[in-house]
Amino acid sequence: MKSLQAAVHNLRHRKAGLVMMTAVMAVAVSVLQFGRMELPPAGGHLPRGANAHAGGPKLIAVAELPEMDGQMCEWSPASYTATQITATTQSRTQTALSDSASAAKRRPVRVIRDSYPAFSSVAVDAKNNEVVVTDENLFQILVYNRDAATPPPTSFSEPKRILGGSNTKIEFQCGLYIDPDSGDIYAVNNDTVDTLVIFSREQRGNVAPAAELRTPHGTFGVDVSEERKEMFLSLQHSNAIVVFDKNARNRDVPLRLLQGDKTGLADPHGIAVDTKRGVLYATNHGSFREFNRTTGDITQTGMYQGTFSTASTWPAERRIPGTGKTFPSSITAHDIVAQGNTPPLRVLSGTKTQLNWPTGLSVDSETGELYVANDMGDSILVFAPDATGDVAPLRVLKGALTGLRNPTGITLDRKNGELWVANFGNHTATAYKLGAAGNTPPLRTIRSGPADEPALMIGNPGAIAYDAKREQILVPN
Repeated sequence: MKSLQAAVHNLRHRKAGLVMMTAVMAVAVSVLQFGRMELPPAGGHLPRGANAHAGGPKLIAVAELPEMDGQMCEWSPASYTATQITATTQSRTQTALSDSASAAKRRPVRVIRDSYPAFSSVAVDAKNNEVVVTDENLFQILVYNRDAATPPPTSFSEPKRILGGSNTKIEFQCGLYIDPDSGDIYAVNNDTVDTLVIFSREQRGNVAPAAELRTPHGTFGVDVSEERKEMFLSLQHSNAIVVFDKNARNRDVPLRLLQGDKTGLADPHGIAVDTKRGVLYATNHGSFREFNRTTGDITQTGMYQGTFSTASTWPAERRIPGTGKTFPSSITAHDIVAQGNTPPLRVLSGTKTQLNWPTGLSVDSETGELYVANDMGDSILVFAPDATGDVAPLRVLKGALTGLRNPTGITLDRKNGELWVANFGNHTATAYKLGAAGNTPPLRTIRSGPADEPALMIGNPGAIAYDAKREQILVPN
C-alpha cells in the first residue's frame, strides 16, 4: 500500500489527467480485493509465477507515465474533517471566482456579431399606410412608411419610429399583429421574456408597453380573429396552440388549449386564422415530444419568468422522457374551435409540397389561399384552401431576382394588393404584387443593412463548438 500511496502522491504533483487517476484506483481496488500485489521496477516484469493467485489479476508491467499539462482535481486526505473539507472547497471556489472575474475583464480577440437589424416578422397597418417589422437581432420593433424603399447604393432606410430598450420587454420577437382599427402593435417574445407586449401608435423609444399578457414559454406566432375577438398563439416548445380573449391582459389564462400527440402539432411556428371558413392553420418544423401535467421532468417552460399556471387551459409542461420524435415539416389545418387532443382536419406534408422549415403563415381572407414563408427553401409557397397530403403548391415565388433569403415572416395587404416578406437572411423586407410567382423581383425593398453585409442569423445561441479539421465555428440557435 505504501507503493500505491507514493503513486497517488506523485500524481497530485504532476497535474495528471483523469485517466491516470482511474488507473491508480483500479490498482487499489485490485489490491483490496485480491491481497498483496508485487510491483516490478519501472519498465520491468514480475518474476514468473509471482502473484499468480487462481482467478486473480496479473500485473504484467509498469511504465513511467509522461508529464502532462492537463488540470486535475486536488485530493483531500482521508483524515480531513468535514470542516477542513468545507474550508478547502470554499478556498478553491474563491480562487475559481477570482479567475473568472479576471477572465471577464479580458478583451476578446474578435467578436462575431451582426450589428444590423434582422427582420423576423412583418405586418402592415393599411389604415395608417405603415409597415412594421420585428428585429430579432437587436431586440427592436421598427416602423416604416409602407411605400418606403432603399435605393441603391444606399445602405439602409431610416425607420420613422423605433421601439427598443429594457423598458419595452422586447426580446427575440418573431410574431406580430396590427390591430386594424387602433393600429396597436401586438408582438410576441419567443425565448426569454414570456410576455406578449402591446404598444400604441404614439409610443416610441425605450418605453414600457401600453399593455402586457403573460404567455407560455416558447410562444412563436400570433394571429387574431377580429370577428370572434380571439387571439391565437403557437407554442413552439410544448407543441401546442392556446387561444386567449383578444382583450386578455396580465395573468389572464387562455380560453382553449390544443395539445397532444393526436393534434399533429410538432414544433409549431407560424399561425393563421381563416375565420370565414372556420379554419386554423399552423406550420410545423417537426420536432416533437409528449408532455404531462403531473409526472416527468420539469421543463424550462415557464420557469424563468414565473409564468407557470395550473389552469386546465395552460399547456402541460412536464416532458415525458423517451417520447422524442422527429417528423417531416408540415402544415396542419384545425377547426377554429378545436381544443384538447383533437386530430387536425387535414395535413400538408411531403416532397411535392416543397415544405422546408415553413415558418410564417398568412391566409387570403377572400380566396382562402394559404401563403407560406418557406425558411430553408428561400421561397414563398401558395396552397389552395382545401389542399391536403403531398400536393404541389398553386404558385411558388423563388429565385435570385426575388431577393428572398431565409424568409420567416409574411403578411398580405389586400387593400393595396401586396404581399410582404421579412427575410431573416439578408436584412430586408420585400414587397411583391399579390399573386406574384416564379423568379419575380420585388416591387420595393426596405434594407436594414448594406447589401454586401451578410446576415449572421444568430438567434439566442445556446452552445458553441469548434471544428478544427474544417476550421469552422458551430453555433446552434
